[in-house]
Amino acid sequence: MSQFYKSHDKLGKAEKMYMRALQGREKTLGPDHTSTLTTVHNLGNLYQSQDKLGEAEQMYIRALQGYEKALGPDHMSTLNTVHNLGSLYQSQDKLGKAEQMYMRALQGREKTLGPDHTSTLNTVHNLGSLYQSQGKLREAKQMYIRALQGEEKALGPDHTSTLTTVHNLGNLYQSQDKLGEAEQMYIRALQGYEKSLGPDHTSTLTTVHNLGNLYQSQDKLGEAEQMYIRALQGYEKALGPDHTSTLNTVHNLGSLYQSQGKLNEAEQIYMRALQGYEKALGPDHTSTLDTVHNLGSLYKSQGKLGEAEQMYMRALQGREKTLSPDHTSTLTTVHNLGNLYQSQGKLNEAEQIYMRALQGYEKALGPDHTSTLDTVHNLGNLYKSQGKLNEAEQMYIRALQGYEKALGPDHTSTLNTVHNLGSLLSILGQTRRG
Repeated sequence: MSQFYKSHDKLGKAEKMYMRALQGREKTLGPDHTSTLTTVHNLGNLYQSQDKLGEAEQMYIRALQGYEKALGPDHMSTLNTVHNLGSLYQSQDKLGKAEQMYMRALQGREKTLGPDHTSTLNTVHNLGSLYQSQGKLREAKQMYIRALQGEEKALGPDHTSTLTTVHNLGNLYQSQDKLGEAEQMYIRALQGYEKSLGPDHTSTLTTVHNLGNLYQSQDKLGEAEQMYIRALQGYEKALGPDHTSTLNTVHNLGSLYQSQGKLNEAEQIYMRALQGYEKALGPDHTSTLDTVHNLGSLYKSQGKLGEAEQMYMRALQGREKTLSPDHTSTLTTVHNLGNLYQSQGKLNEAEQIYMRALQGYEKALGPDHTSTLDTVHNLGNLYKSQGKLNEAEQMYIRALQGYEKALGPDHTSTLNTVHNLGSLLSILGQTRRG
């Protein structure tokens, strides 16, 4: 019954059933019986899906300790919990711990099940996802390619697990700005899902939605809108108007309208998404806060700087509470607050905010991640506007070297920094000659 309720998004009822099962099994079988531990583990899964990450971690740790004692460190049940702990730590942005868990699960599954077992490949796939979130894009690609080749061999080219890896390779290529390769992957995944699952299955619609994201990044705004509208209509039919997947598409339609300069339509769409998220997930859920953050960006582009600051502050406080002060999403809001303060002429406040973002990104993602480099570049802009030309030069040079390494010499971020550095050097040359 718990699993039935969970599969139908009735998470409160699922939790009640799991708790009843847990209490009964603890009483009848004992707290360390494997059946009891299975319920504990499944409660961890449920809490993770509810974004109750602290409670999920407690359940997984209890299950892991129990399985290790009862079954040993290399039993499949133990390794399943290790793997899920890796997934939890990844969602908490504890990327070092996540990697440790995934590596333990991978080594254990390779030993117990073999390198080409589907469970092993699942961990390989998740390692690819982890490396992608760390900005280790080459390592991520290696993991995805290994997972894809194994899944094609074990399951076939049109199996849903294979198609999921194809889809995620599309995500990776998009993050590398390899938009042609990304589109090929998405189209393959879409055609496969349509064949295997049908045009209105949620996996199909997710790929449609992500194609919308891709077309938006390519500035193919008409095609993007078509994809979003198809995804939205499909989600509304399959899941309802207030489901989170529906609301995600609503949110991204808002982003599209914002990029088209349709700011009133964007605001209406964001408000629908925000109200839906607040009802479905609560005011402090990450999806709610993402929309709050984007409303801040919209208000800034409308010149409503007071409203923008209110949205950014709400997003910041919520993300600090829900995710931690050093989570990358929190740091994104910190960074954008810096942008806002700079546009308001509050240069000292902007510098403090940028420094917080920079230190956080360096710790969480490394000194050469593109998010780190974006902050470095914006610090260069700030120093230039403050007349600190030498400090600005240092920032631009660091950003340029990083962008060339991470994105290549012809990426727009690289070229923007080249342009700004050239402008600065022209000023410095005049100053030094003077």
